[in-house]
Amino acid sequence: MAARRKSLPLARNQELWLLACAVLTLAPDVEHAPTWLAAVAGMALAWRATIWWRRAALPPRWILSFLVVAGSAGVFLTYRQFFGKDPGIALLILFLVLKLLEMGRVRDGLAVVFLCYFLLLTHFLNAQGLDVAGFTLAALVAITAALASLANAGLSATANLRLSALMLAQAAPFMLVLFLLFPRVQGPLWGMPIDAYSGMSGLSDTMSPGSISNLSLSGEIAFRAKFEGELPPKHMLYWRGPVLGFYDGSTWRAGPRQAKVSLPDTAPGPAFRYSVTLEPHNKPWLFVLEMPGSLPPGAILSHEYQVLSKTPVRSRIRYELKSYPELVQGIDEAAASIDSHLRLPANNPRTRALAGQWRRESGDGEAVVHRMLDHIRQERFFYTLTPPLLGENSIDQFLFETRRGFCEHFASAFVFAMRAAGVPARVVTGYQGGERNPVDGYLIVRQSDAHAWAEVWLEGRGWLRIDPTAAVAPNRIEAGLASAVPVGEPLPFIVRADLSWLRQMRFRWEAVTNTWNQWVLGYDPQRQREVLSRLGLREPDWKAMTAIMAVLCGLLLLGLTAWALHKRARHDPTLGAWNRLSRKLARVGLARKDWEGPEDYARRVALARPELGHGLAAIAALYIDLRYGRLSGTEARRKLRRLVADLNIPSRR
Repeated sequence: MAARRKSLPLARNQELWLLACAVLTLAPDVEHAPTWLAAVAGMALAWRATIWWRRAALPPRWILSFLVVAGSAGVFLTYRQFFGKDPGIALLILFLVLKLLEMGRVRDGLAVVFLCYFLLLTHFLNAQGLDVAGFTLAALVAITAALASLANAGLSATANLRLSALMLAQAAPFMLVLFLLFPRVQGPLWGMPIDAYSGMSGLSDTMSPGSISNLSLSGEIAFRAKFEGELPPKHMLYWRGPVLGFYDGSTWRAGPRQAKVSLPDTAPGPAFRYSVTLEPHNKPWLFVLEMPGSLPPGAILSHEYQVLSKTPVRSRIRYELKSYPELVQGIDEAAASIDSHLRLPANNPRTRALAGQWRRESGDGEAVVHRMLDHIRQERFFYTLTPPLLGENSIDQFLFETRRGFCEHFASAFVFAMRAAGVPARVVTGYQGGERNPVDGYLIVRQSDAHAWAEVWLEGRGWLRIDPTAAVAPNRIEAGLASAVPVGEPLPFIVRADLSWLRQMRFRWEAVTNTWNQWVLGYDPQRQREVLSRLGLREPDWKAMTAIMAVLCGLLLLGLTAWALHKRARHDPTLGAWNRLSRKLARVGLARKDWEGPEDYARRVALARPELGHGLAAIAALYIDLRYGRLSGTEARRKLRRLVADLNIPSRR
């Protein structure tokens, strides 16, 4: 019967279900597909919809064969291969839309459904956000409803959706058990190729005029931090990233990394404990509150006190830290390191002359630092996201002509002047500040919080943070970017200070998204151990988790089976009438055996009680027709109930 059903032609409502499912499935993938493939998919869907509307014939086989060959060649020419994430998804899209054009029977509809199921998984290869999960769940309900329509074309759309929701609800407990107990692997469940990371944004290990101001136009989240207790004051929220010590006249660059193997045992001042949930940025650095007092597992600490991962951060990670904002490092800095932080290219003569004058007049390095900060405060510098372009002597132009710049201009000019005055200095990049979400208590640090500041080395005092931006725009440190730049400058829509209503909506959505990230996408081996520990499973191995998982799935299966049998007996009037007959006969010692069919049971009862034979034969025949044959309808079921009720079974004395 199943084979006969698969060979049946598709009904019009079944074709419409399948078309709708294909559109829902393909919608998220079109954004990432090549333009030509998106156009082909759109034309194929429109062609199939026209065939459905006009009841036209399907295209001949030779046209479909040509489209398969041409489309496959197009995929190969686009990606130069058939293997990999992007070419694989492109081929699935191509095969799905072409399958629609030859879809005429139920078996073809099943192939379309299975292709849609498979393509749903590809949505998570490009993004795993809560919005993608919600859309995919809606598409999953629709595809399962289409599968239900293929089994019974007579069901209404509401009945198909209800059946789909019921089936998925029955599967949900199994999904939850597998999610919680299936042994986790470190990193994402599937490996993503390198091309998946090309669009990631974040700080670089180089800095030139405009690099950070361009990054600050993005409202994307860089990371979230959760503190134990109160947040540090705003002026302490400096999140350390790449340290840049080499300057070629236009660009600051990080030097070779030298691992520092130890952290100080004790440190002055308060300690802050917190966790960071870092978004992927395809670079090895981990952002920490200055200065780190502990390291995440597997991380290293460079000579410049930059925390580094052993591999690029290509998936969202969570790590716990302790920081001492008053910790000073580098008091015993090596002479070679000091010399490397004094090197300068042979340009910007005016800045060199001014810095040399300050050194001669002031005498020591600390006084030179104050002279430079006073110069920035007194000479009417402007903090702006749209500074003018600078030429070869960019530091001179900035300090003496334009006087308009963003944080990288001030940090670069300050460090250059310090080195020209004989004060070792370097540029530090990272993020400053953040916005506390009152809904979940997390501090959200965005790309718009990207910042650059300076460090100077003073004998006996080590490396000290100096932020020249604070001299010209103190609001940037205390209140964020939106309060510091002039009115009318381009800002990320999401950080504008005058949209309080939007901010409240954003807080709620980001809290929900963060919960999804922490407990679903971030459910790694460490998080799994924490959850299982709370459930009473101390340090379970994979064998124990597999055994528990099998037992729970078995119990769930038994429970669902019992529920289905009870529901079937309760809501099936035909089976209910037959069970009432069995109970009536059981009272006179003629209970039905579990293995007996209707005819065998009626025959056995007739041998034991001949006077019941005629009535039982009629009841059994009607029950068989209703249960296994083509007979249906309310009147037939009513007749069966009447025959069972009228059957008189006298007891023997």
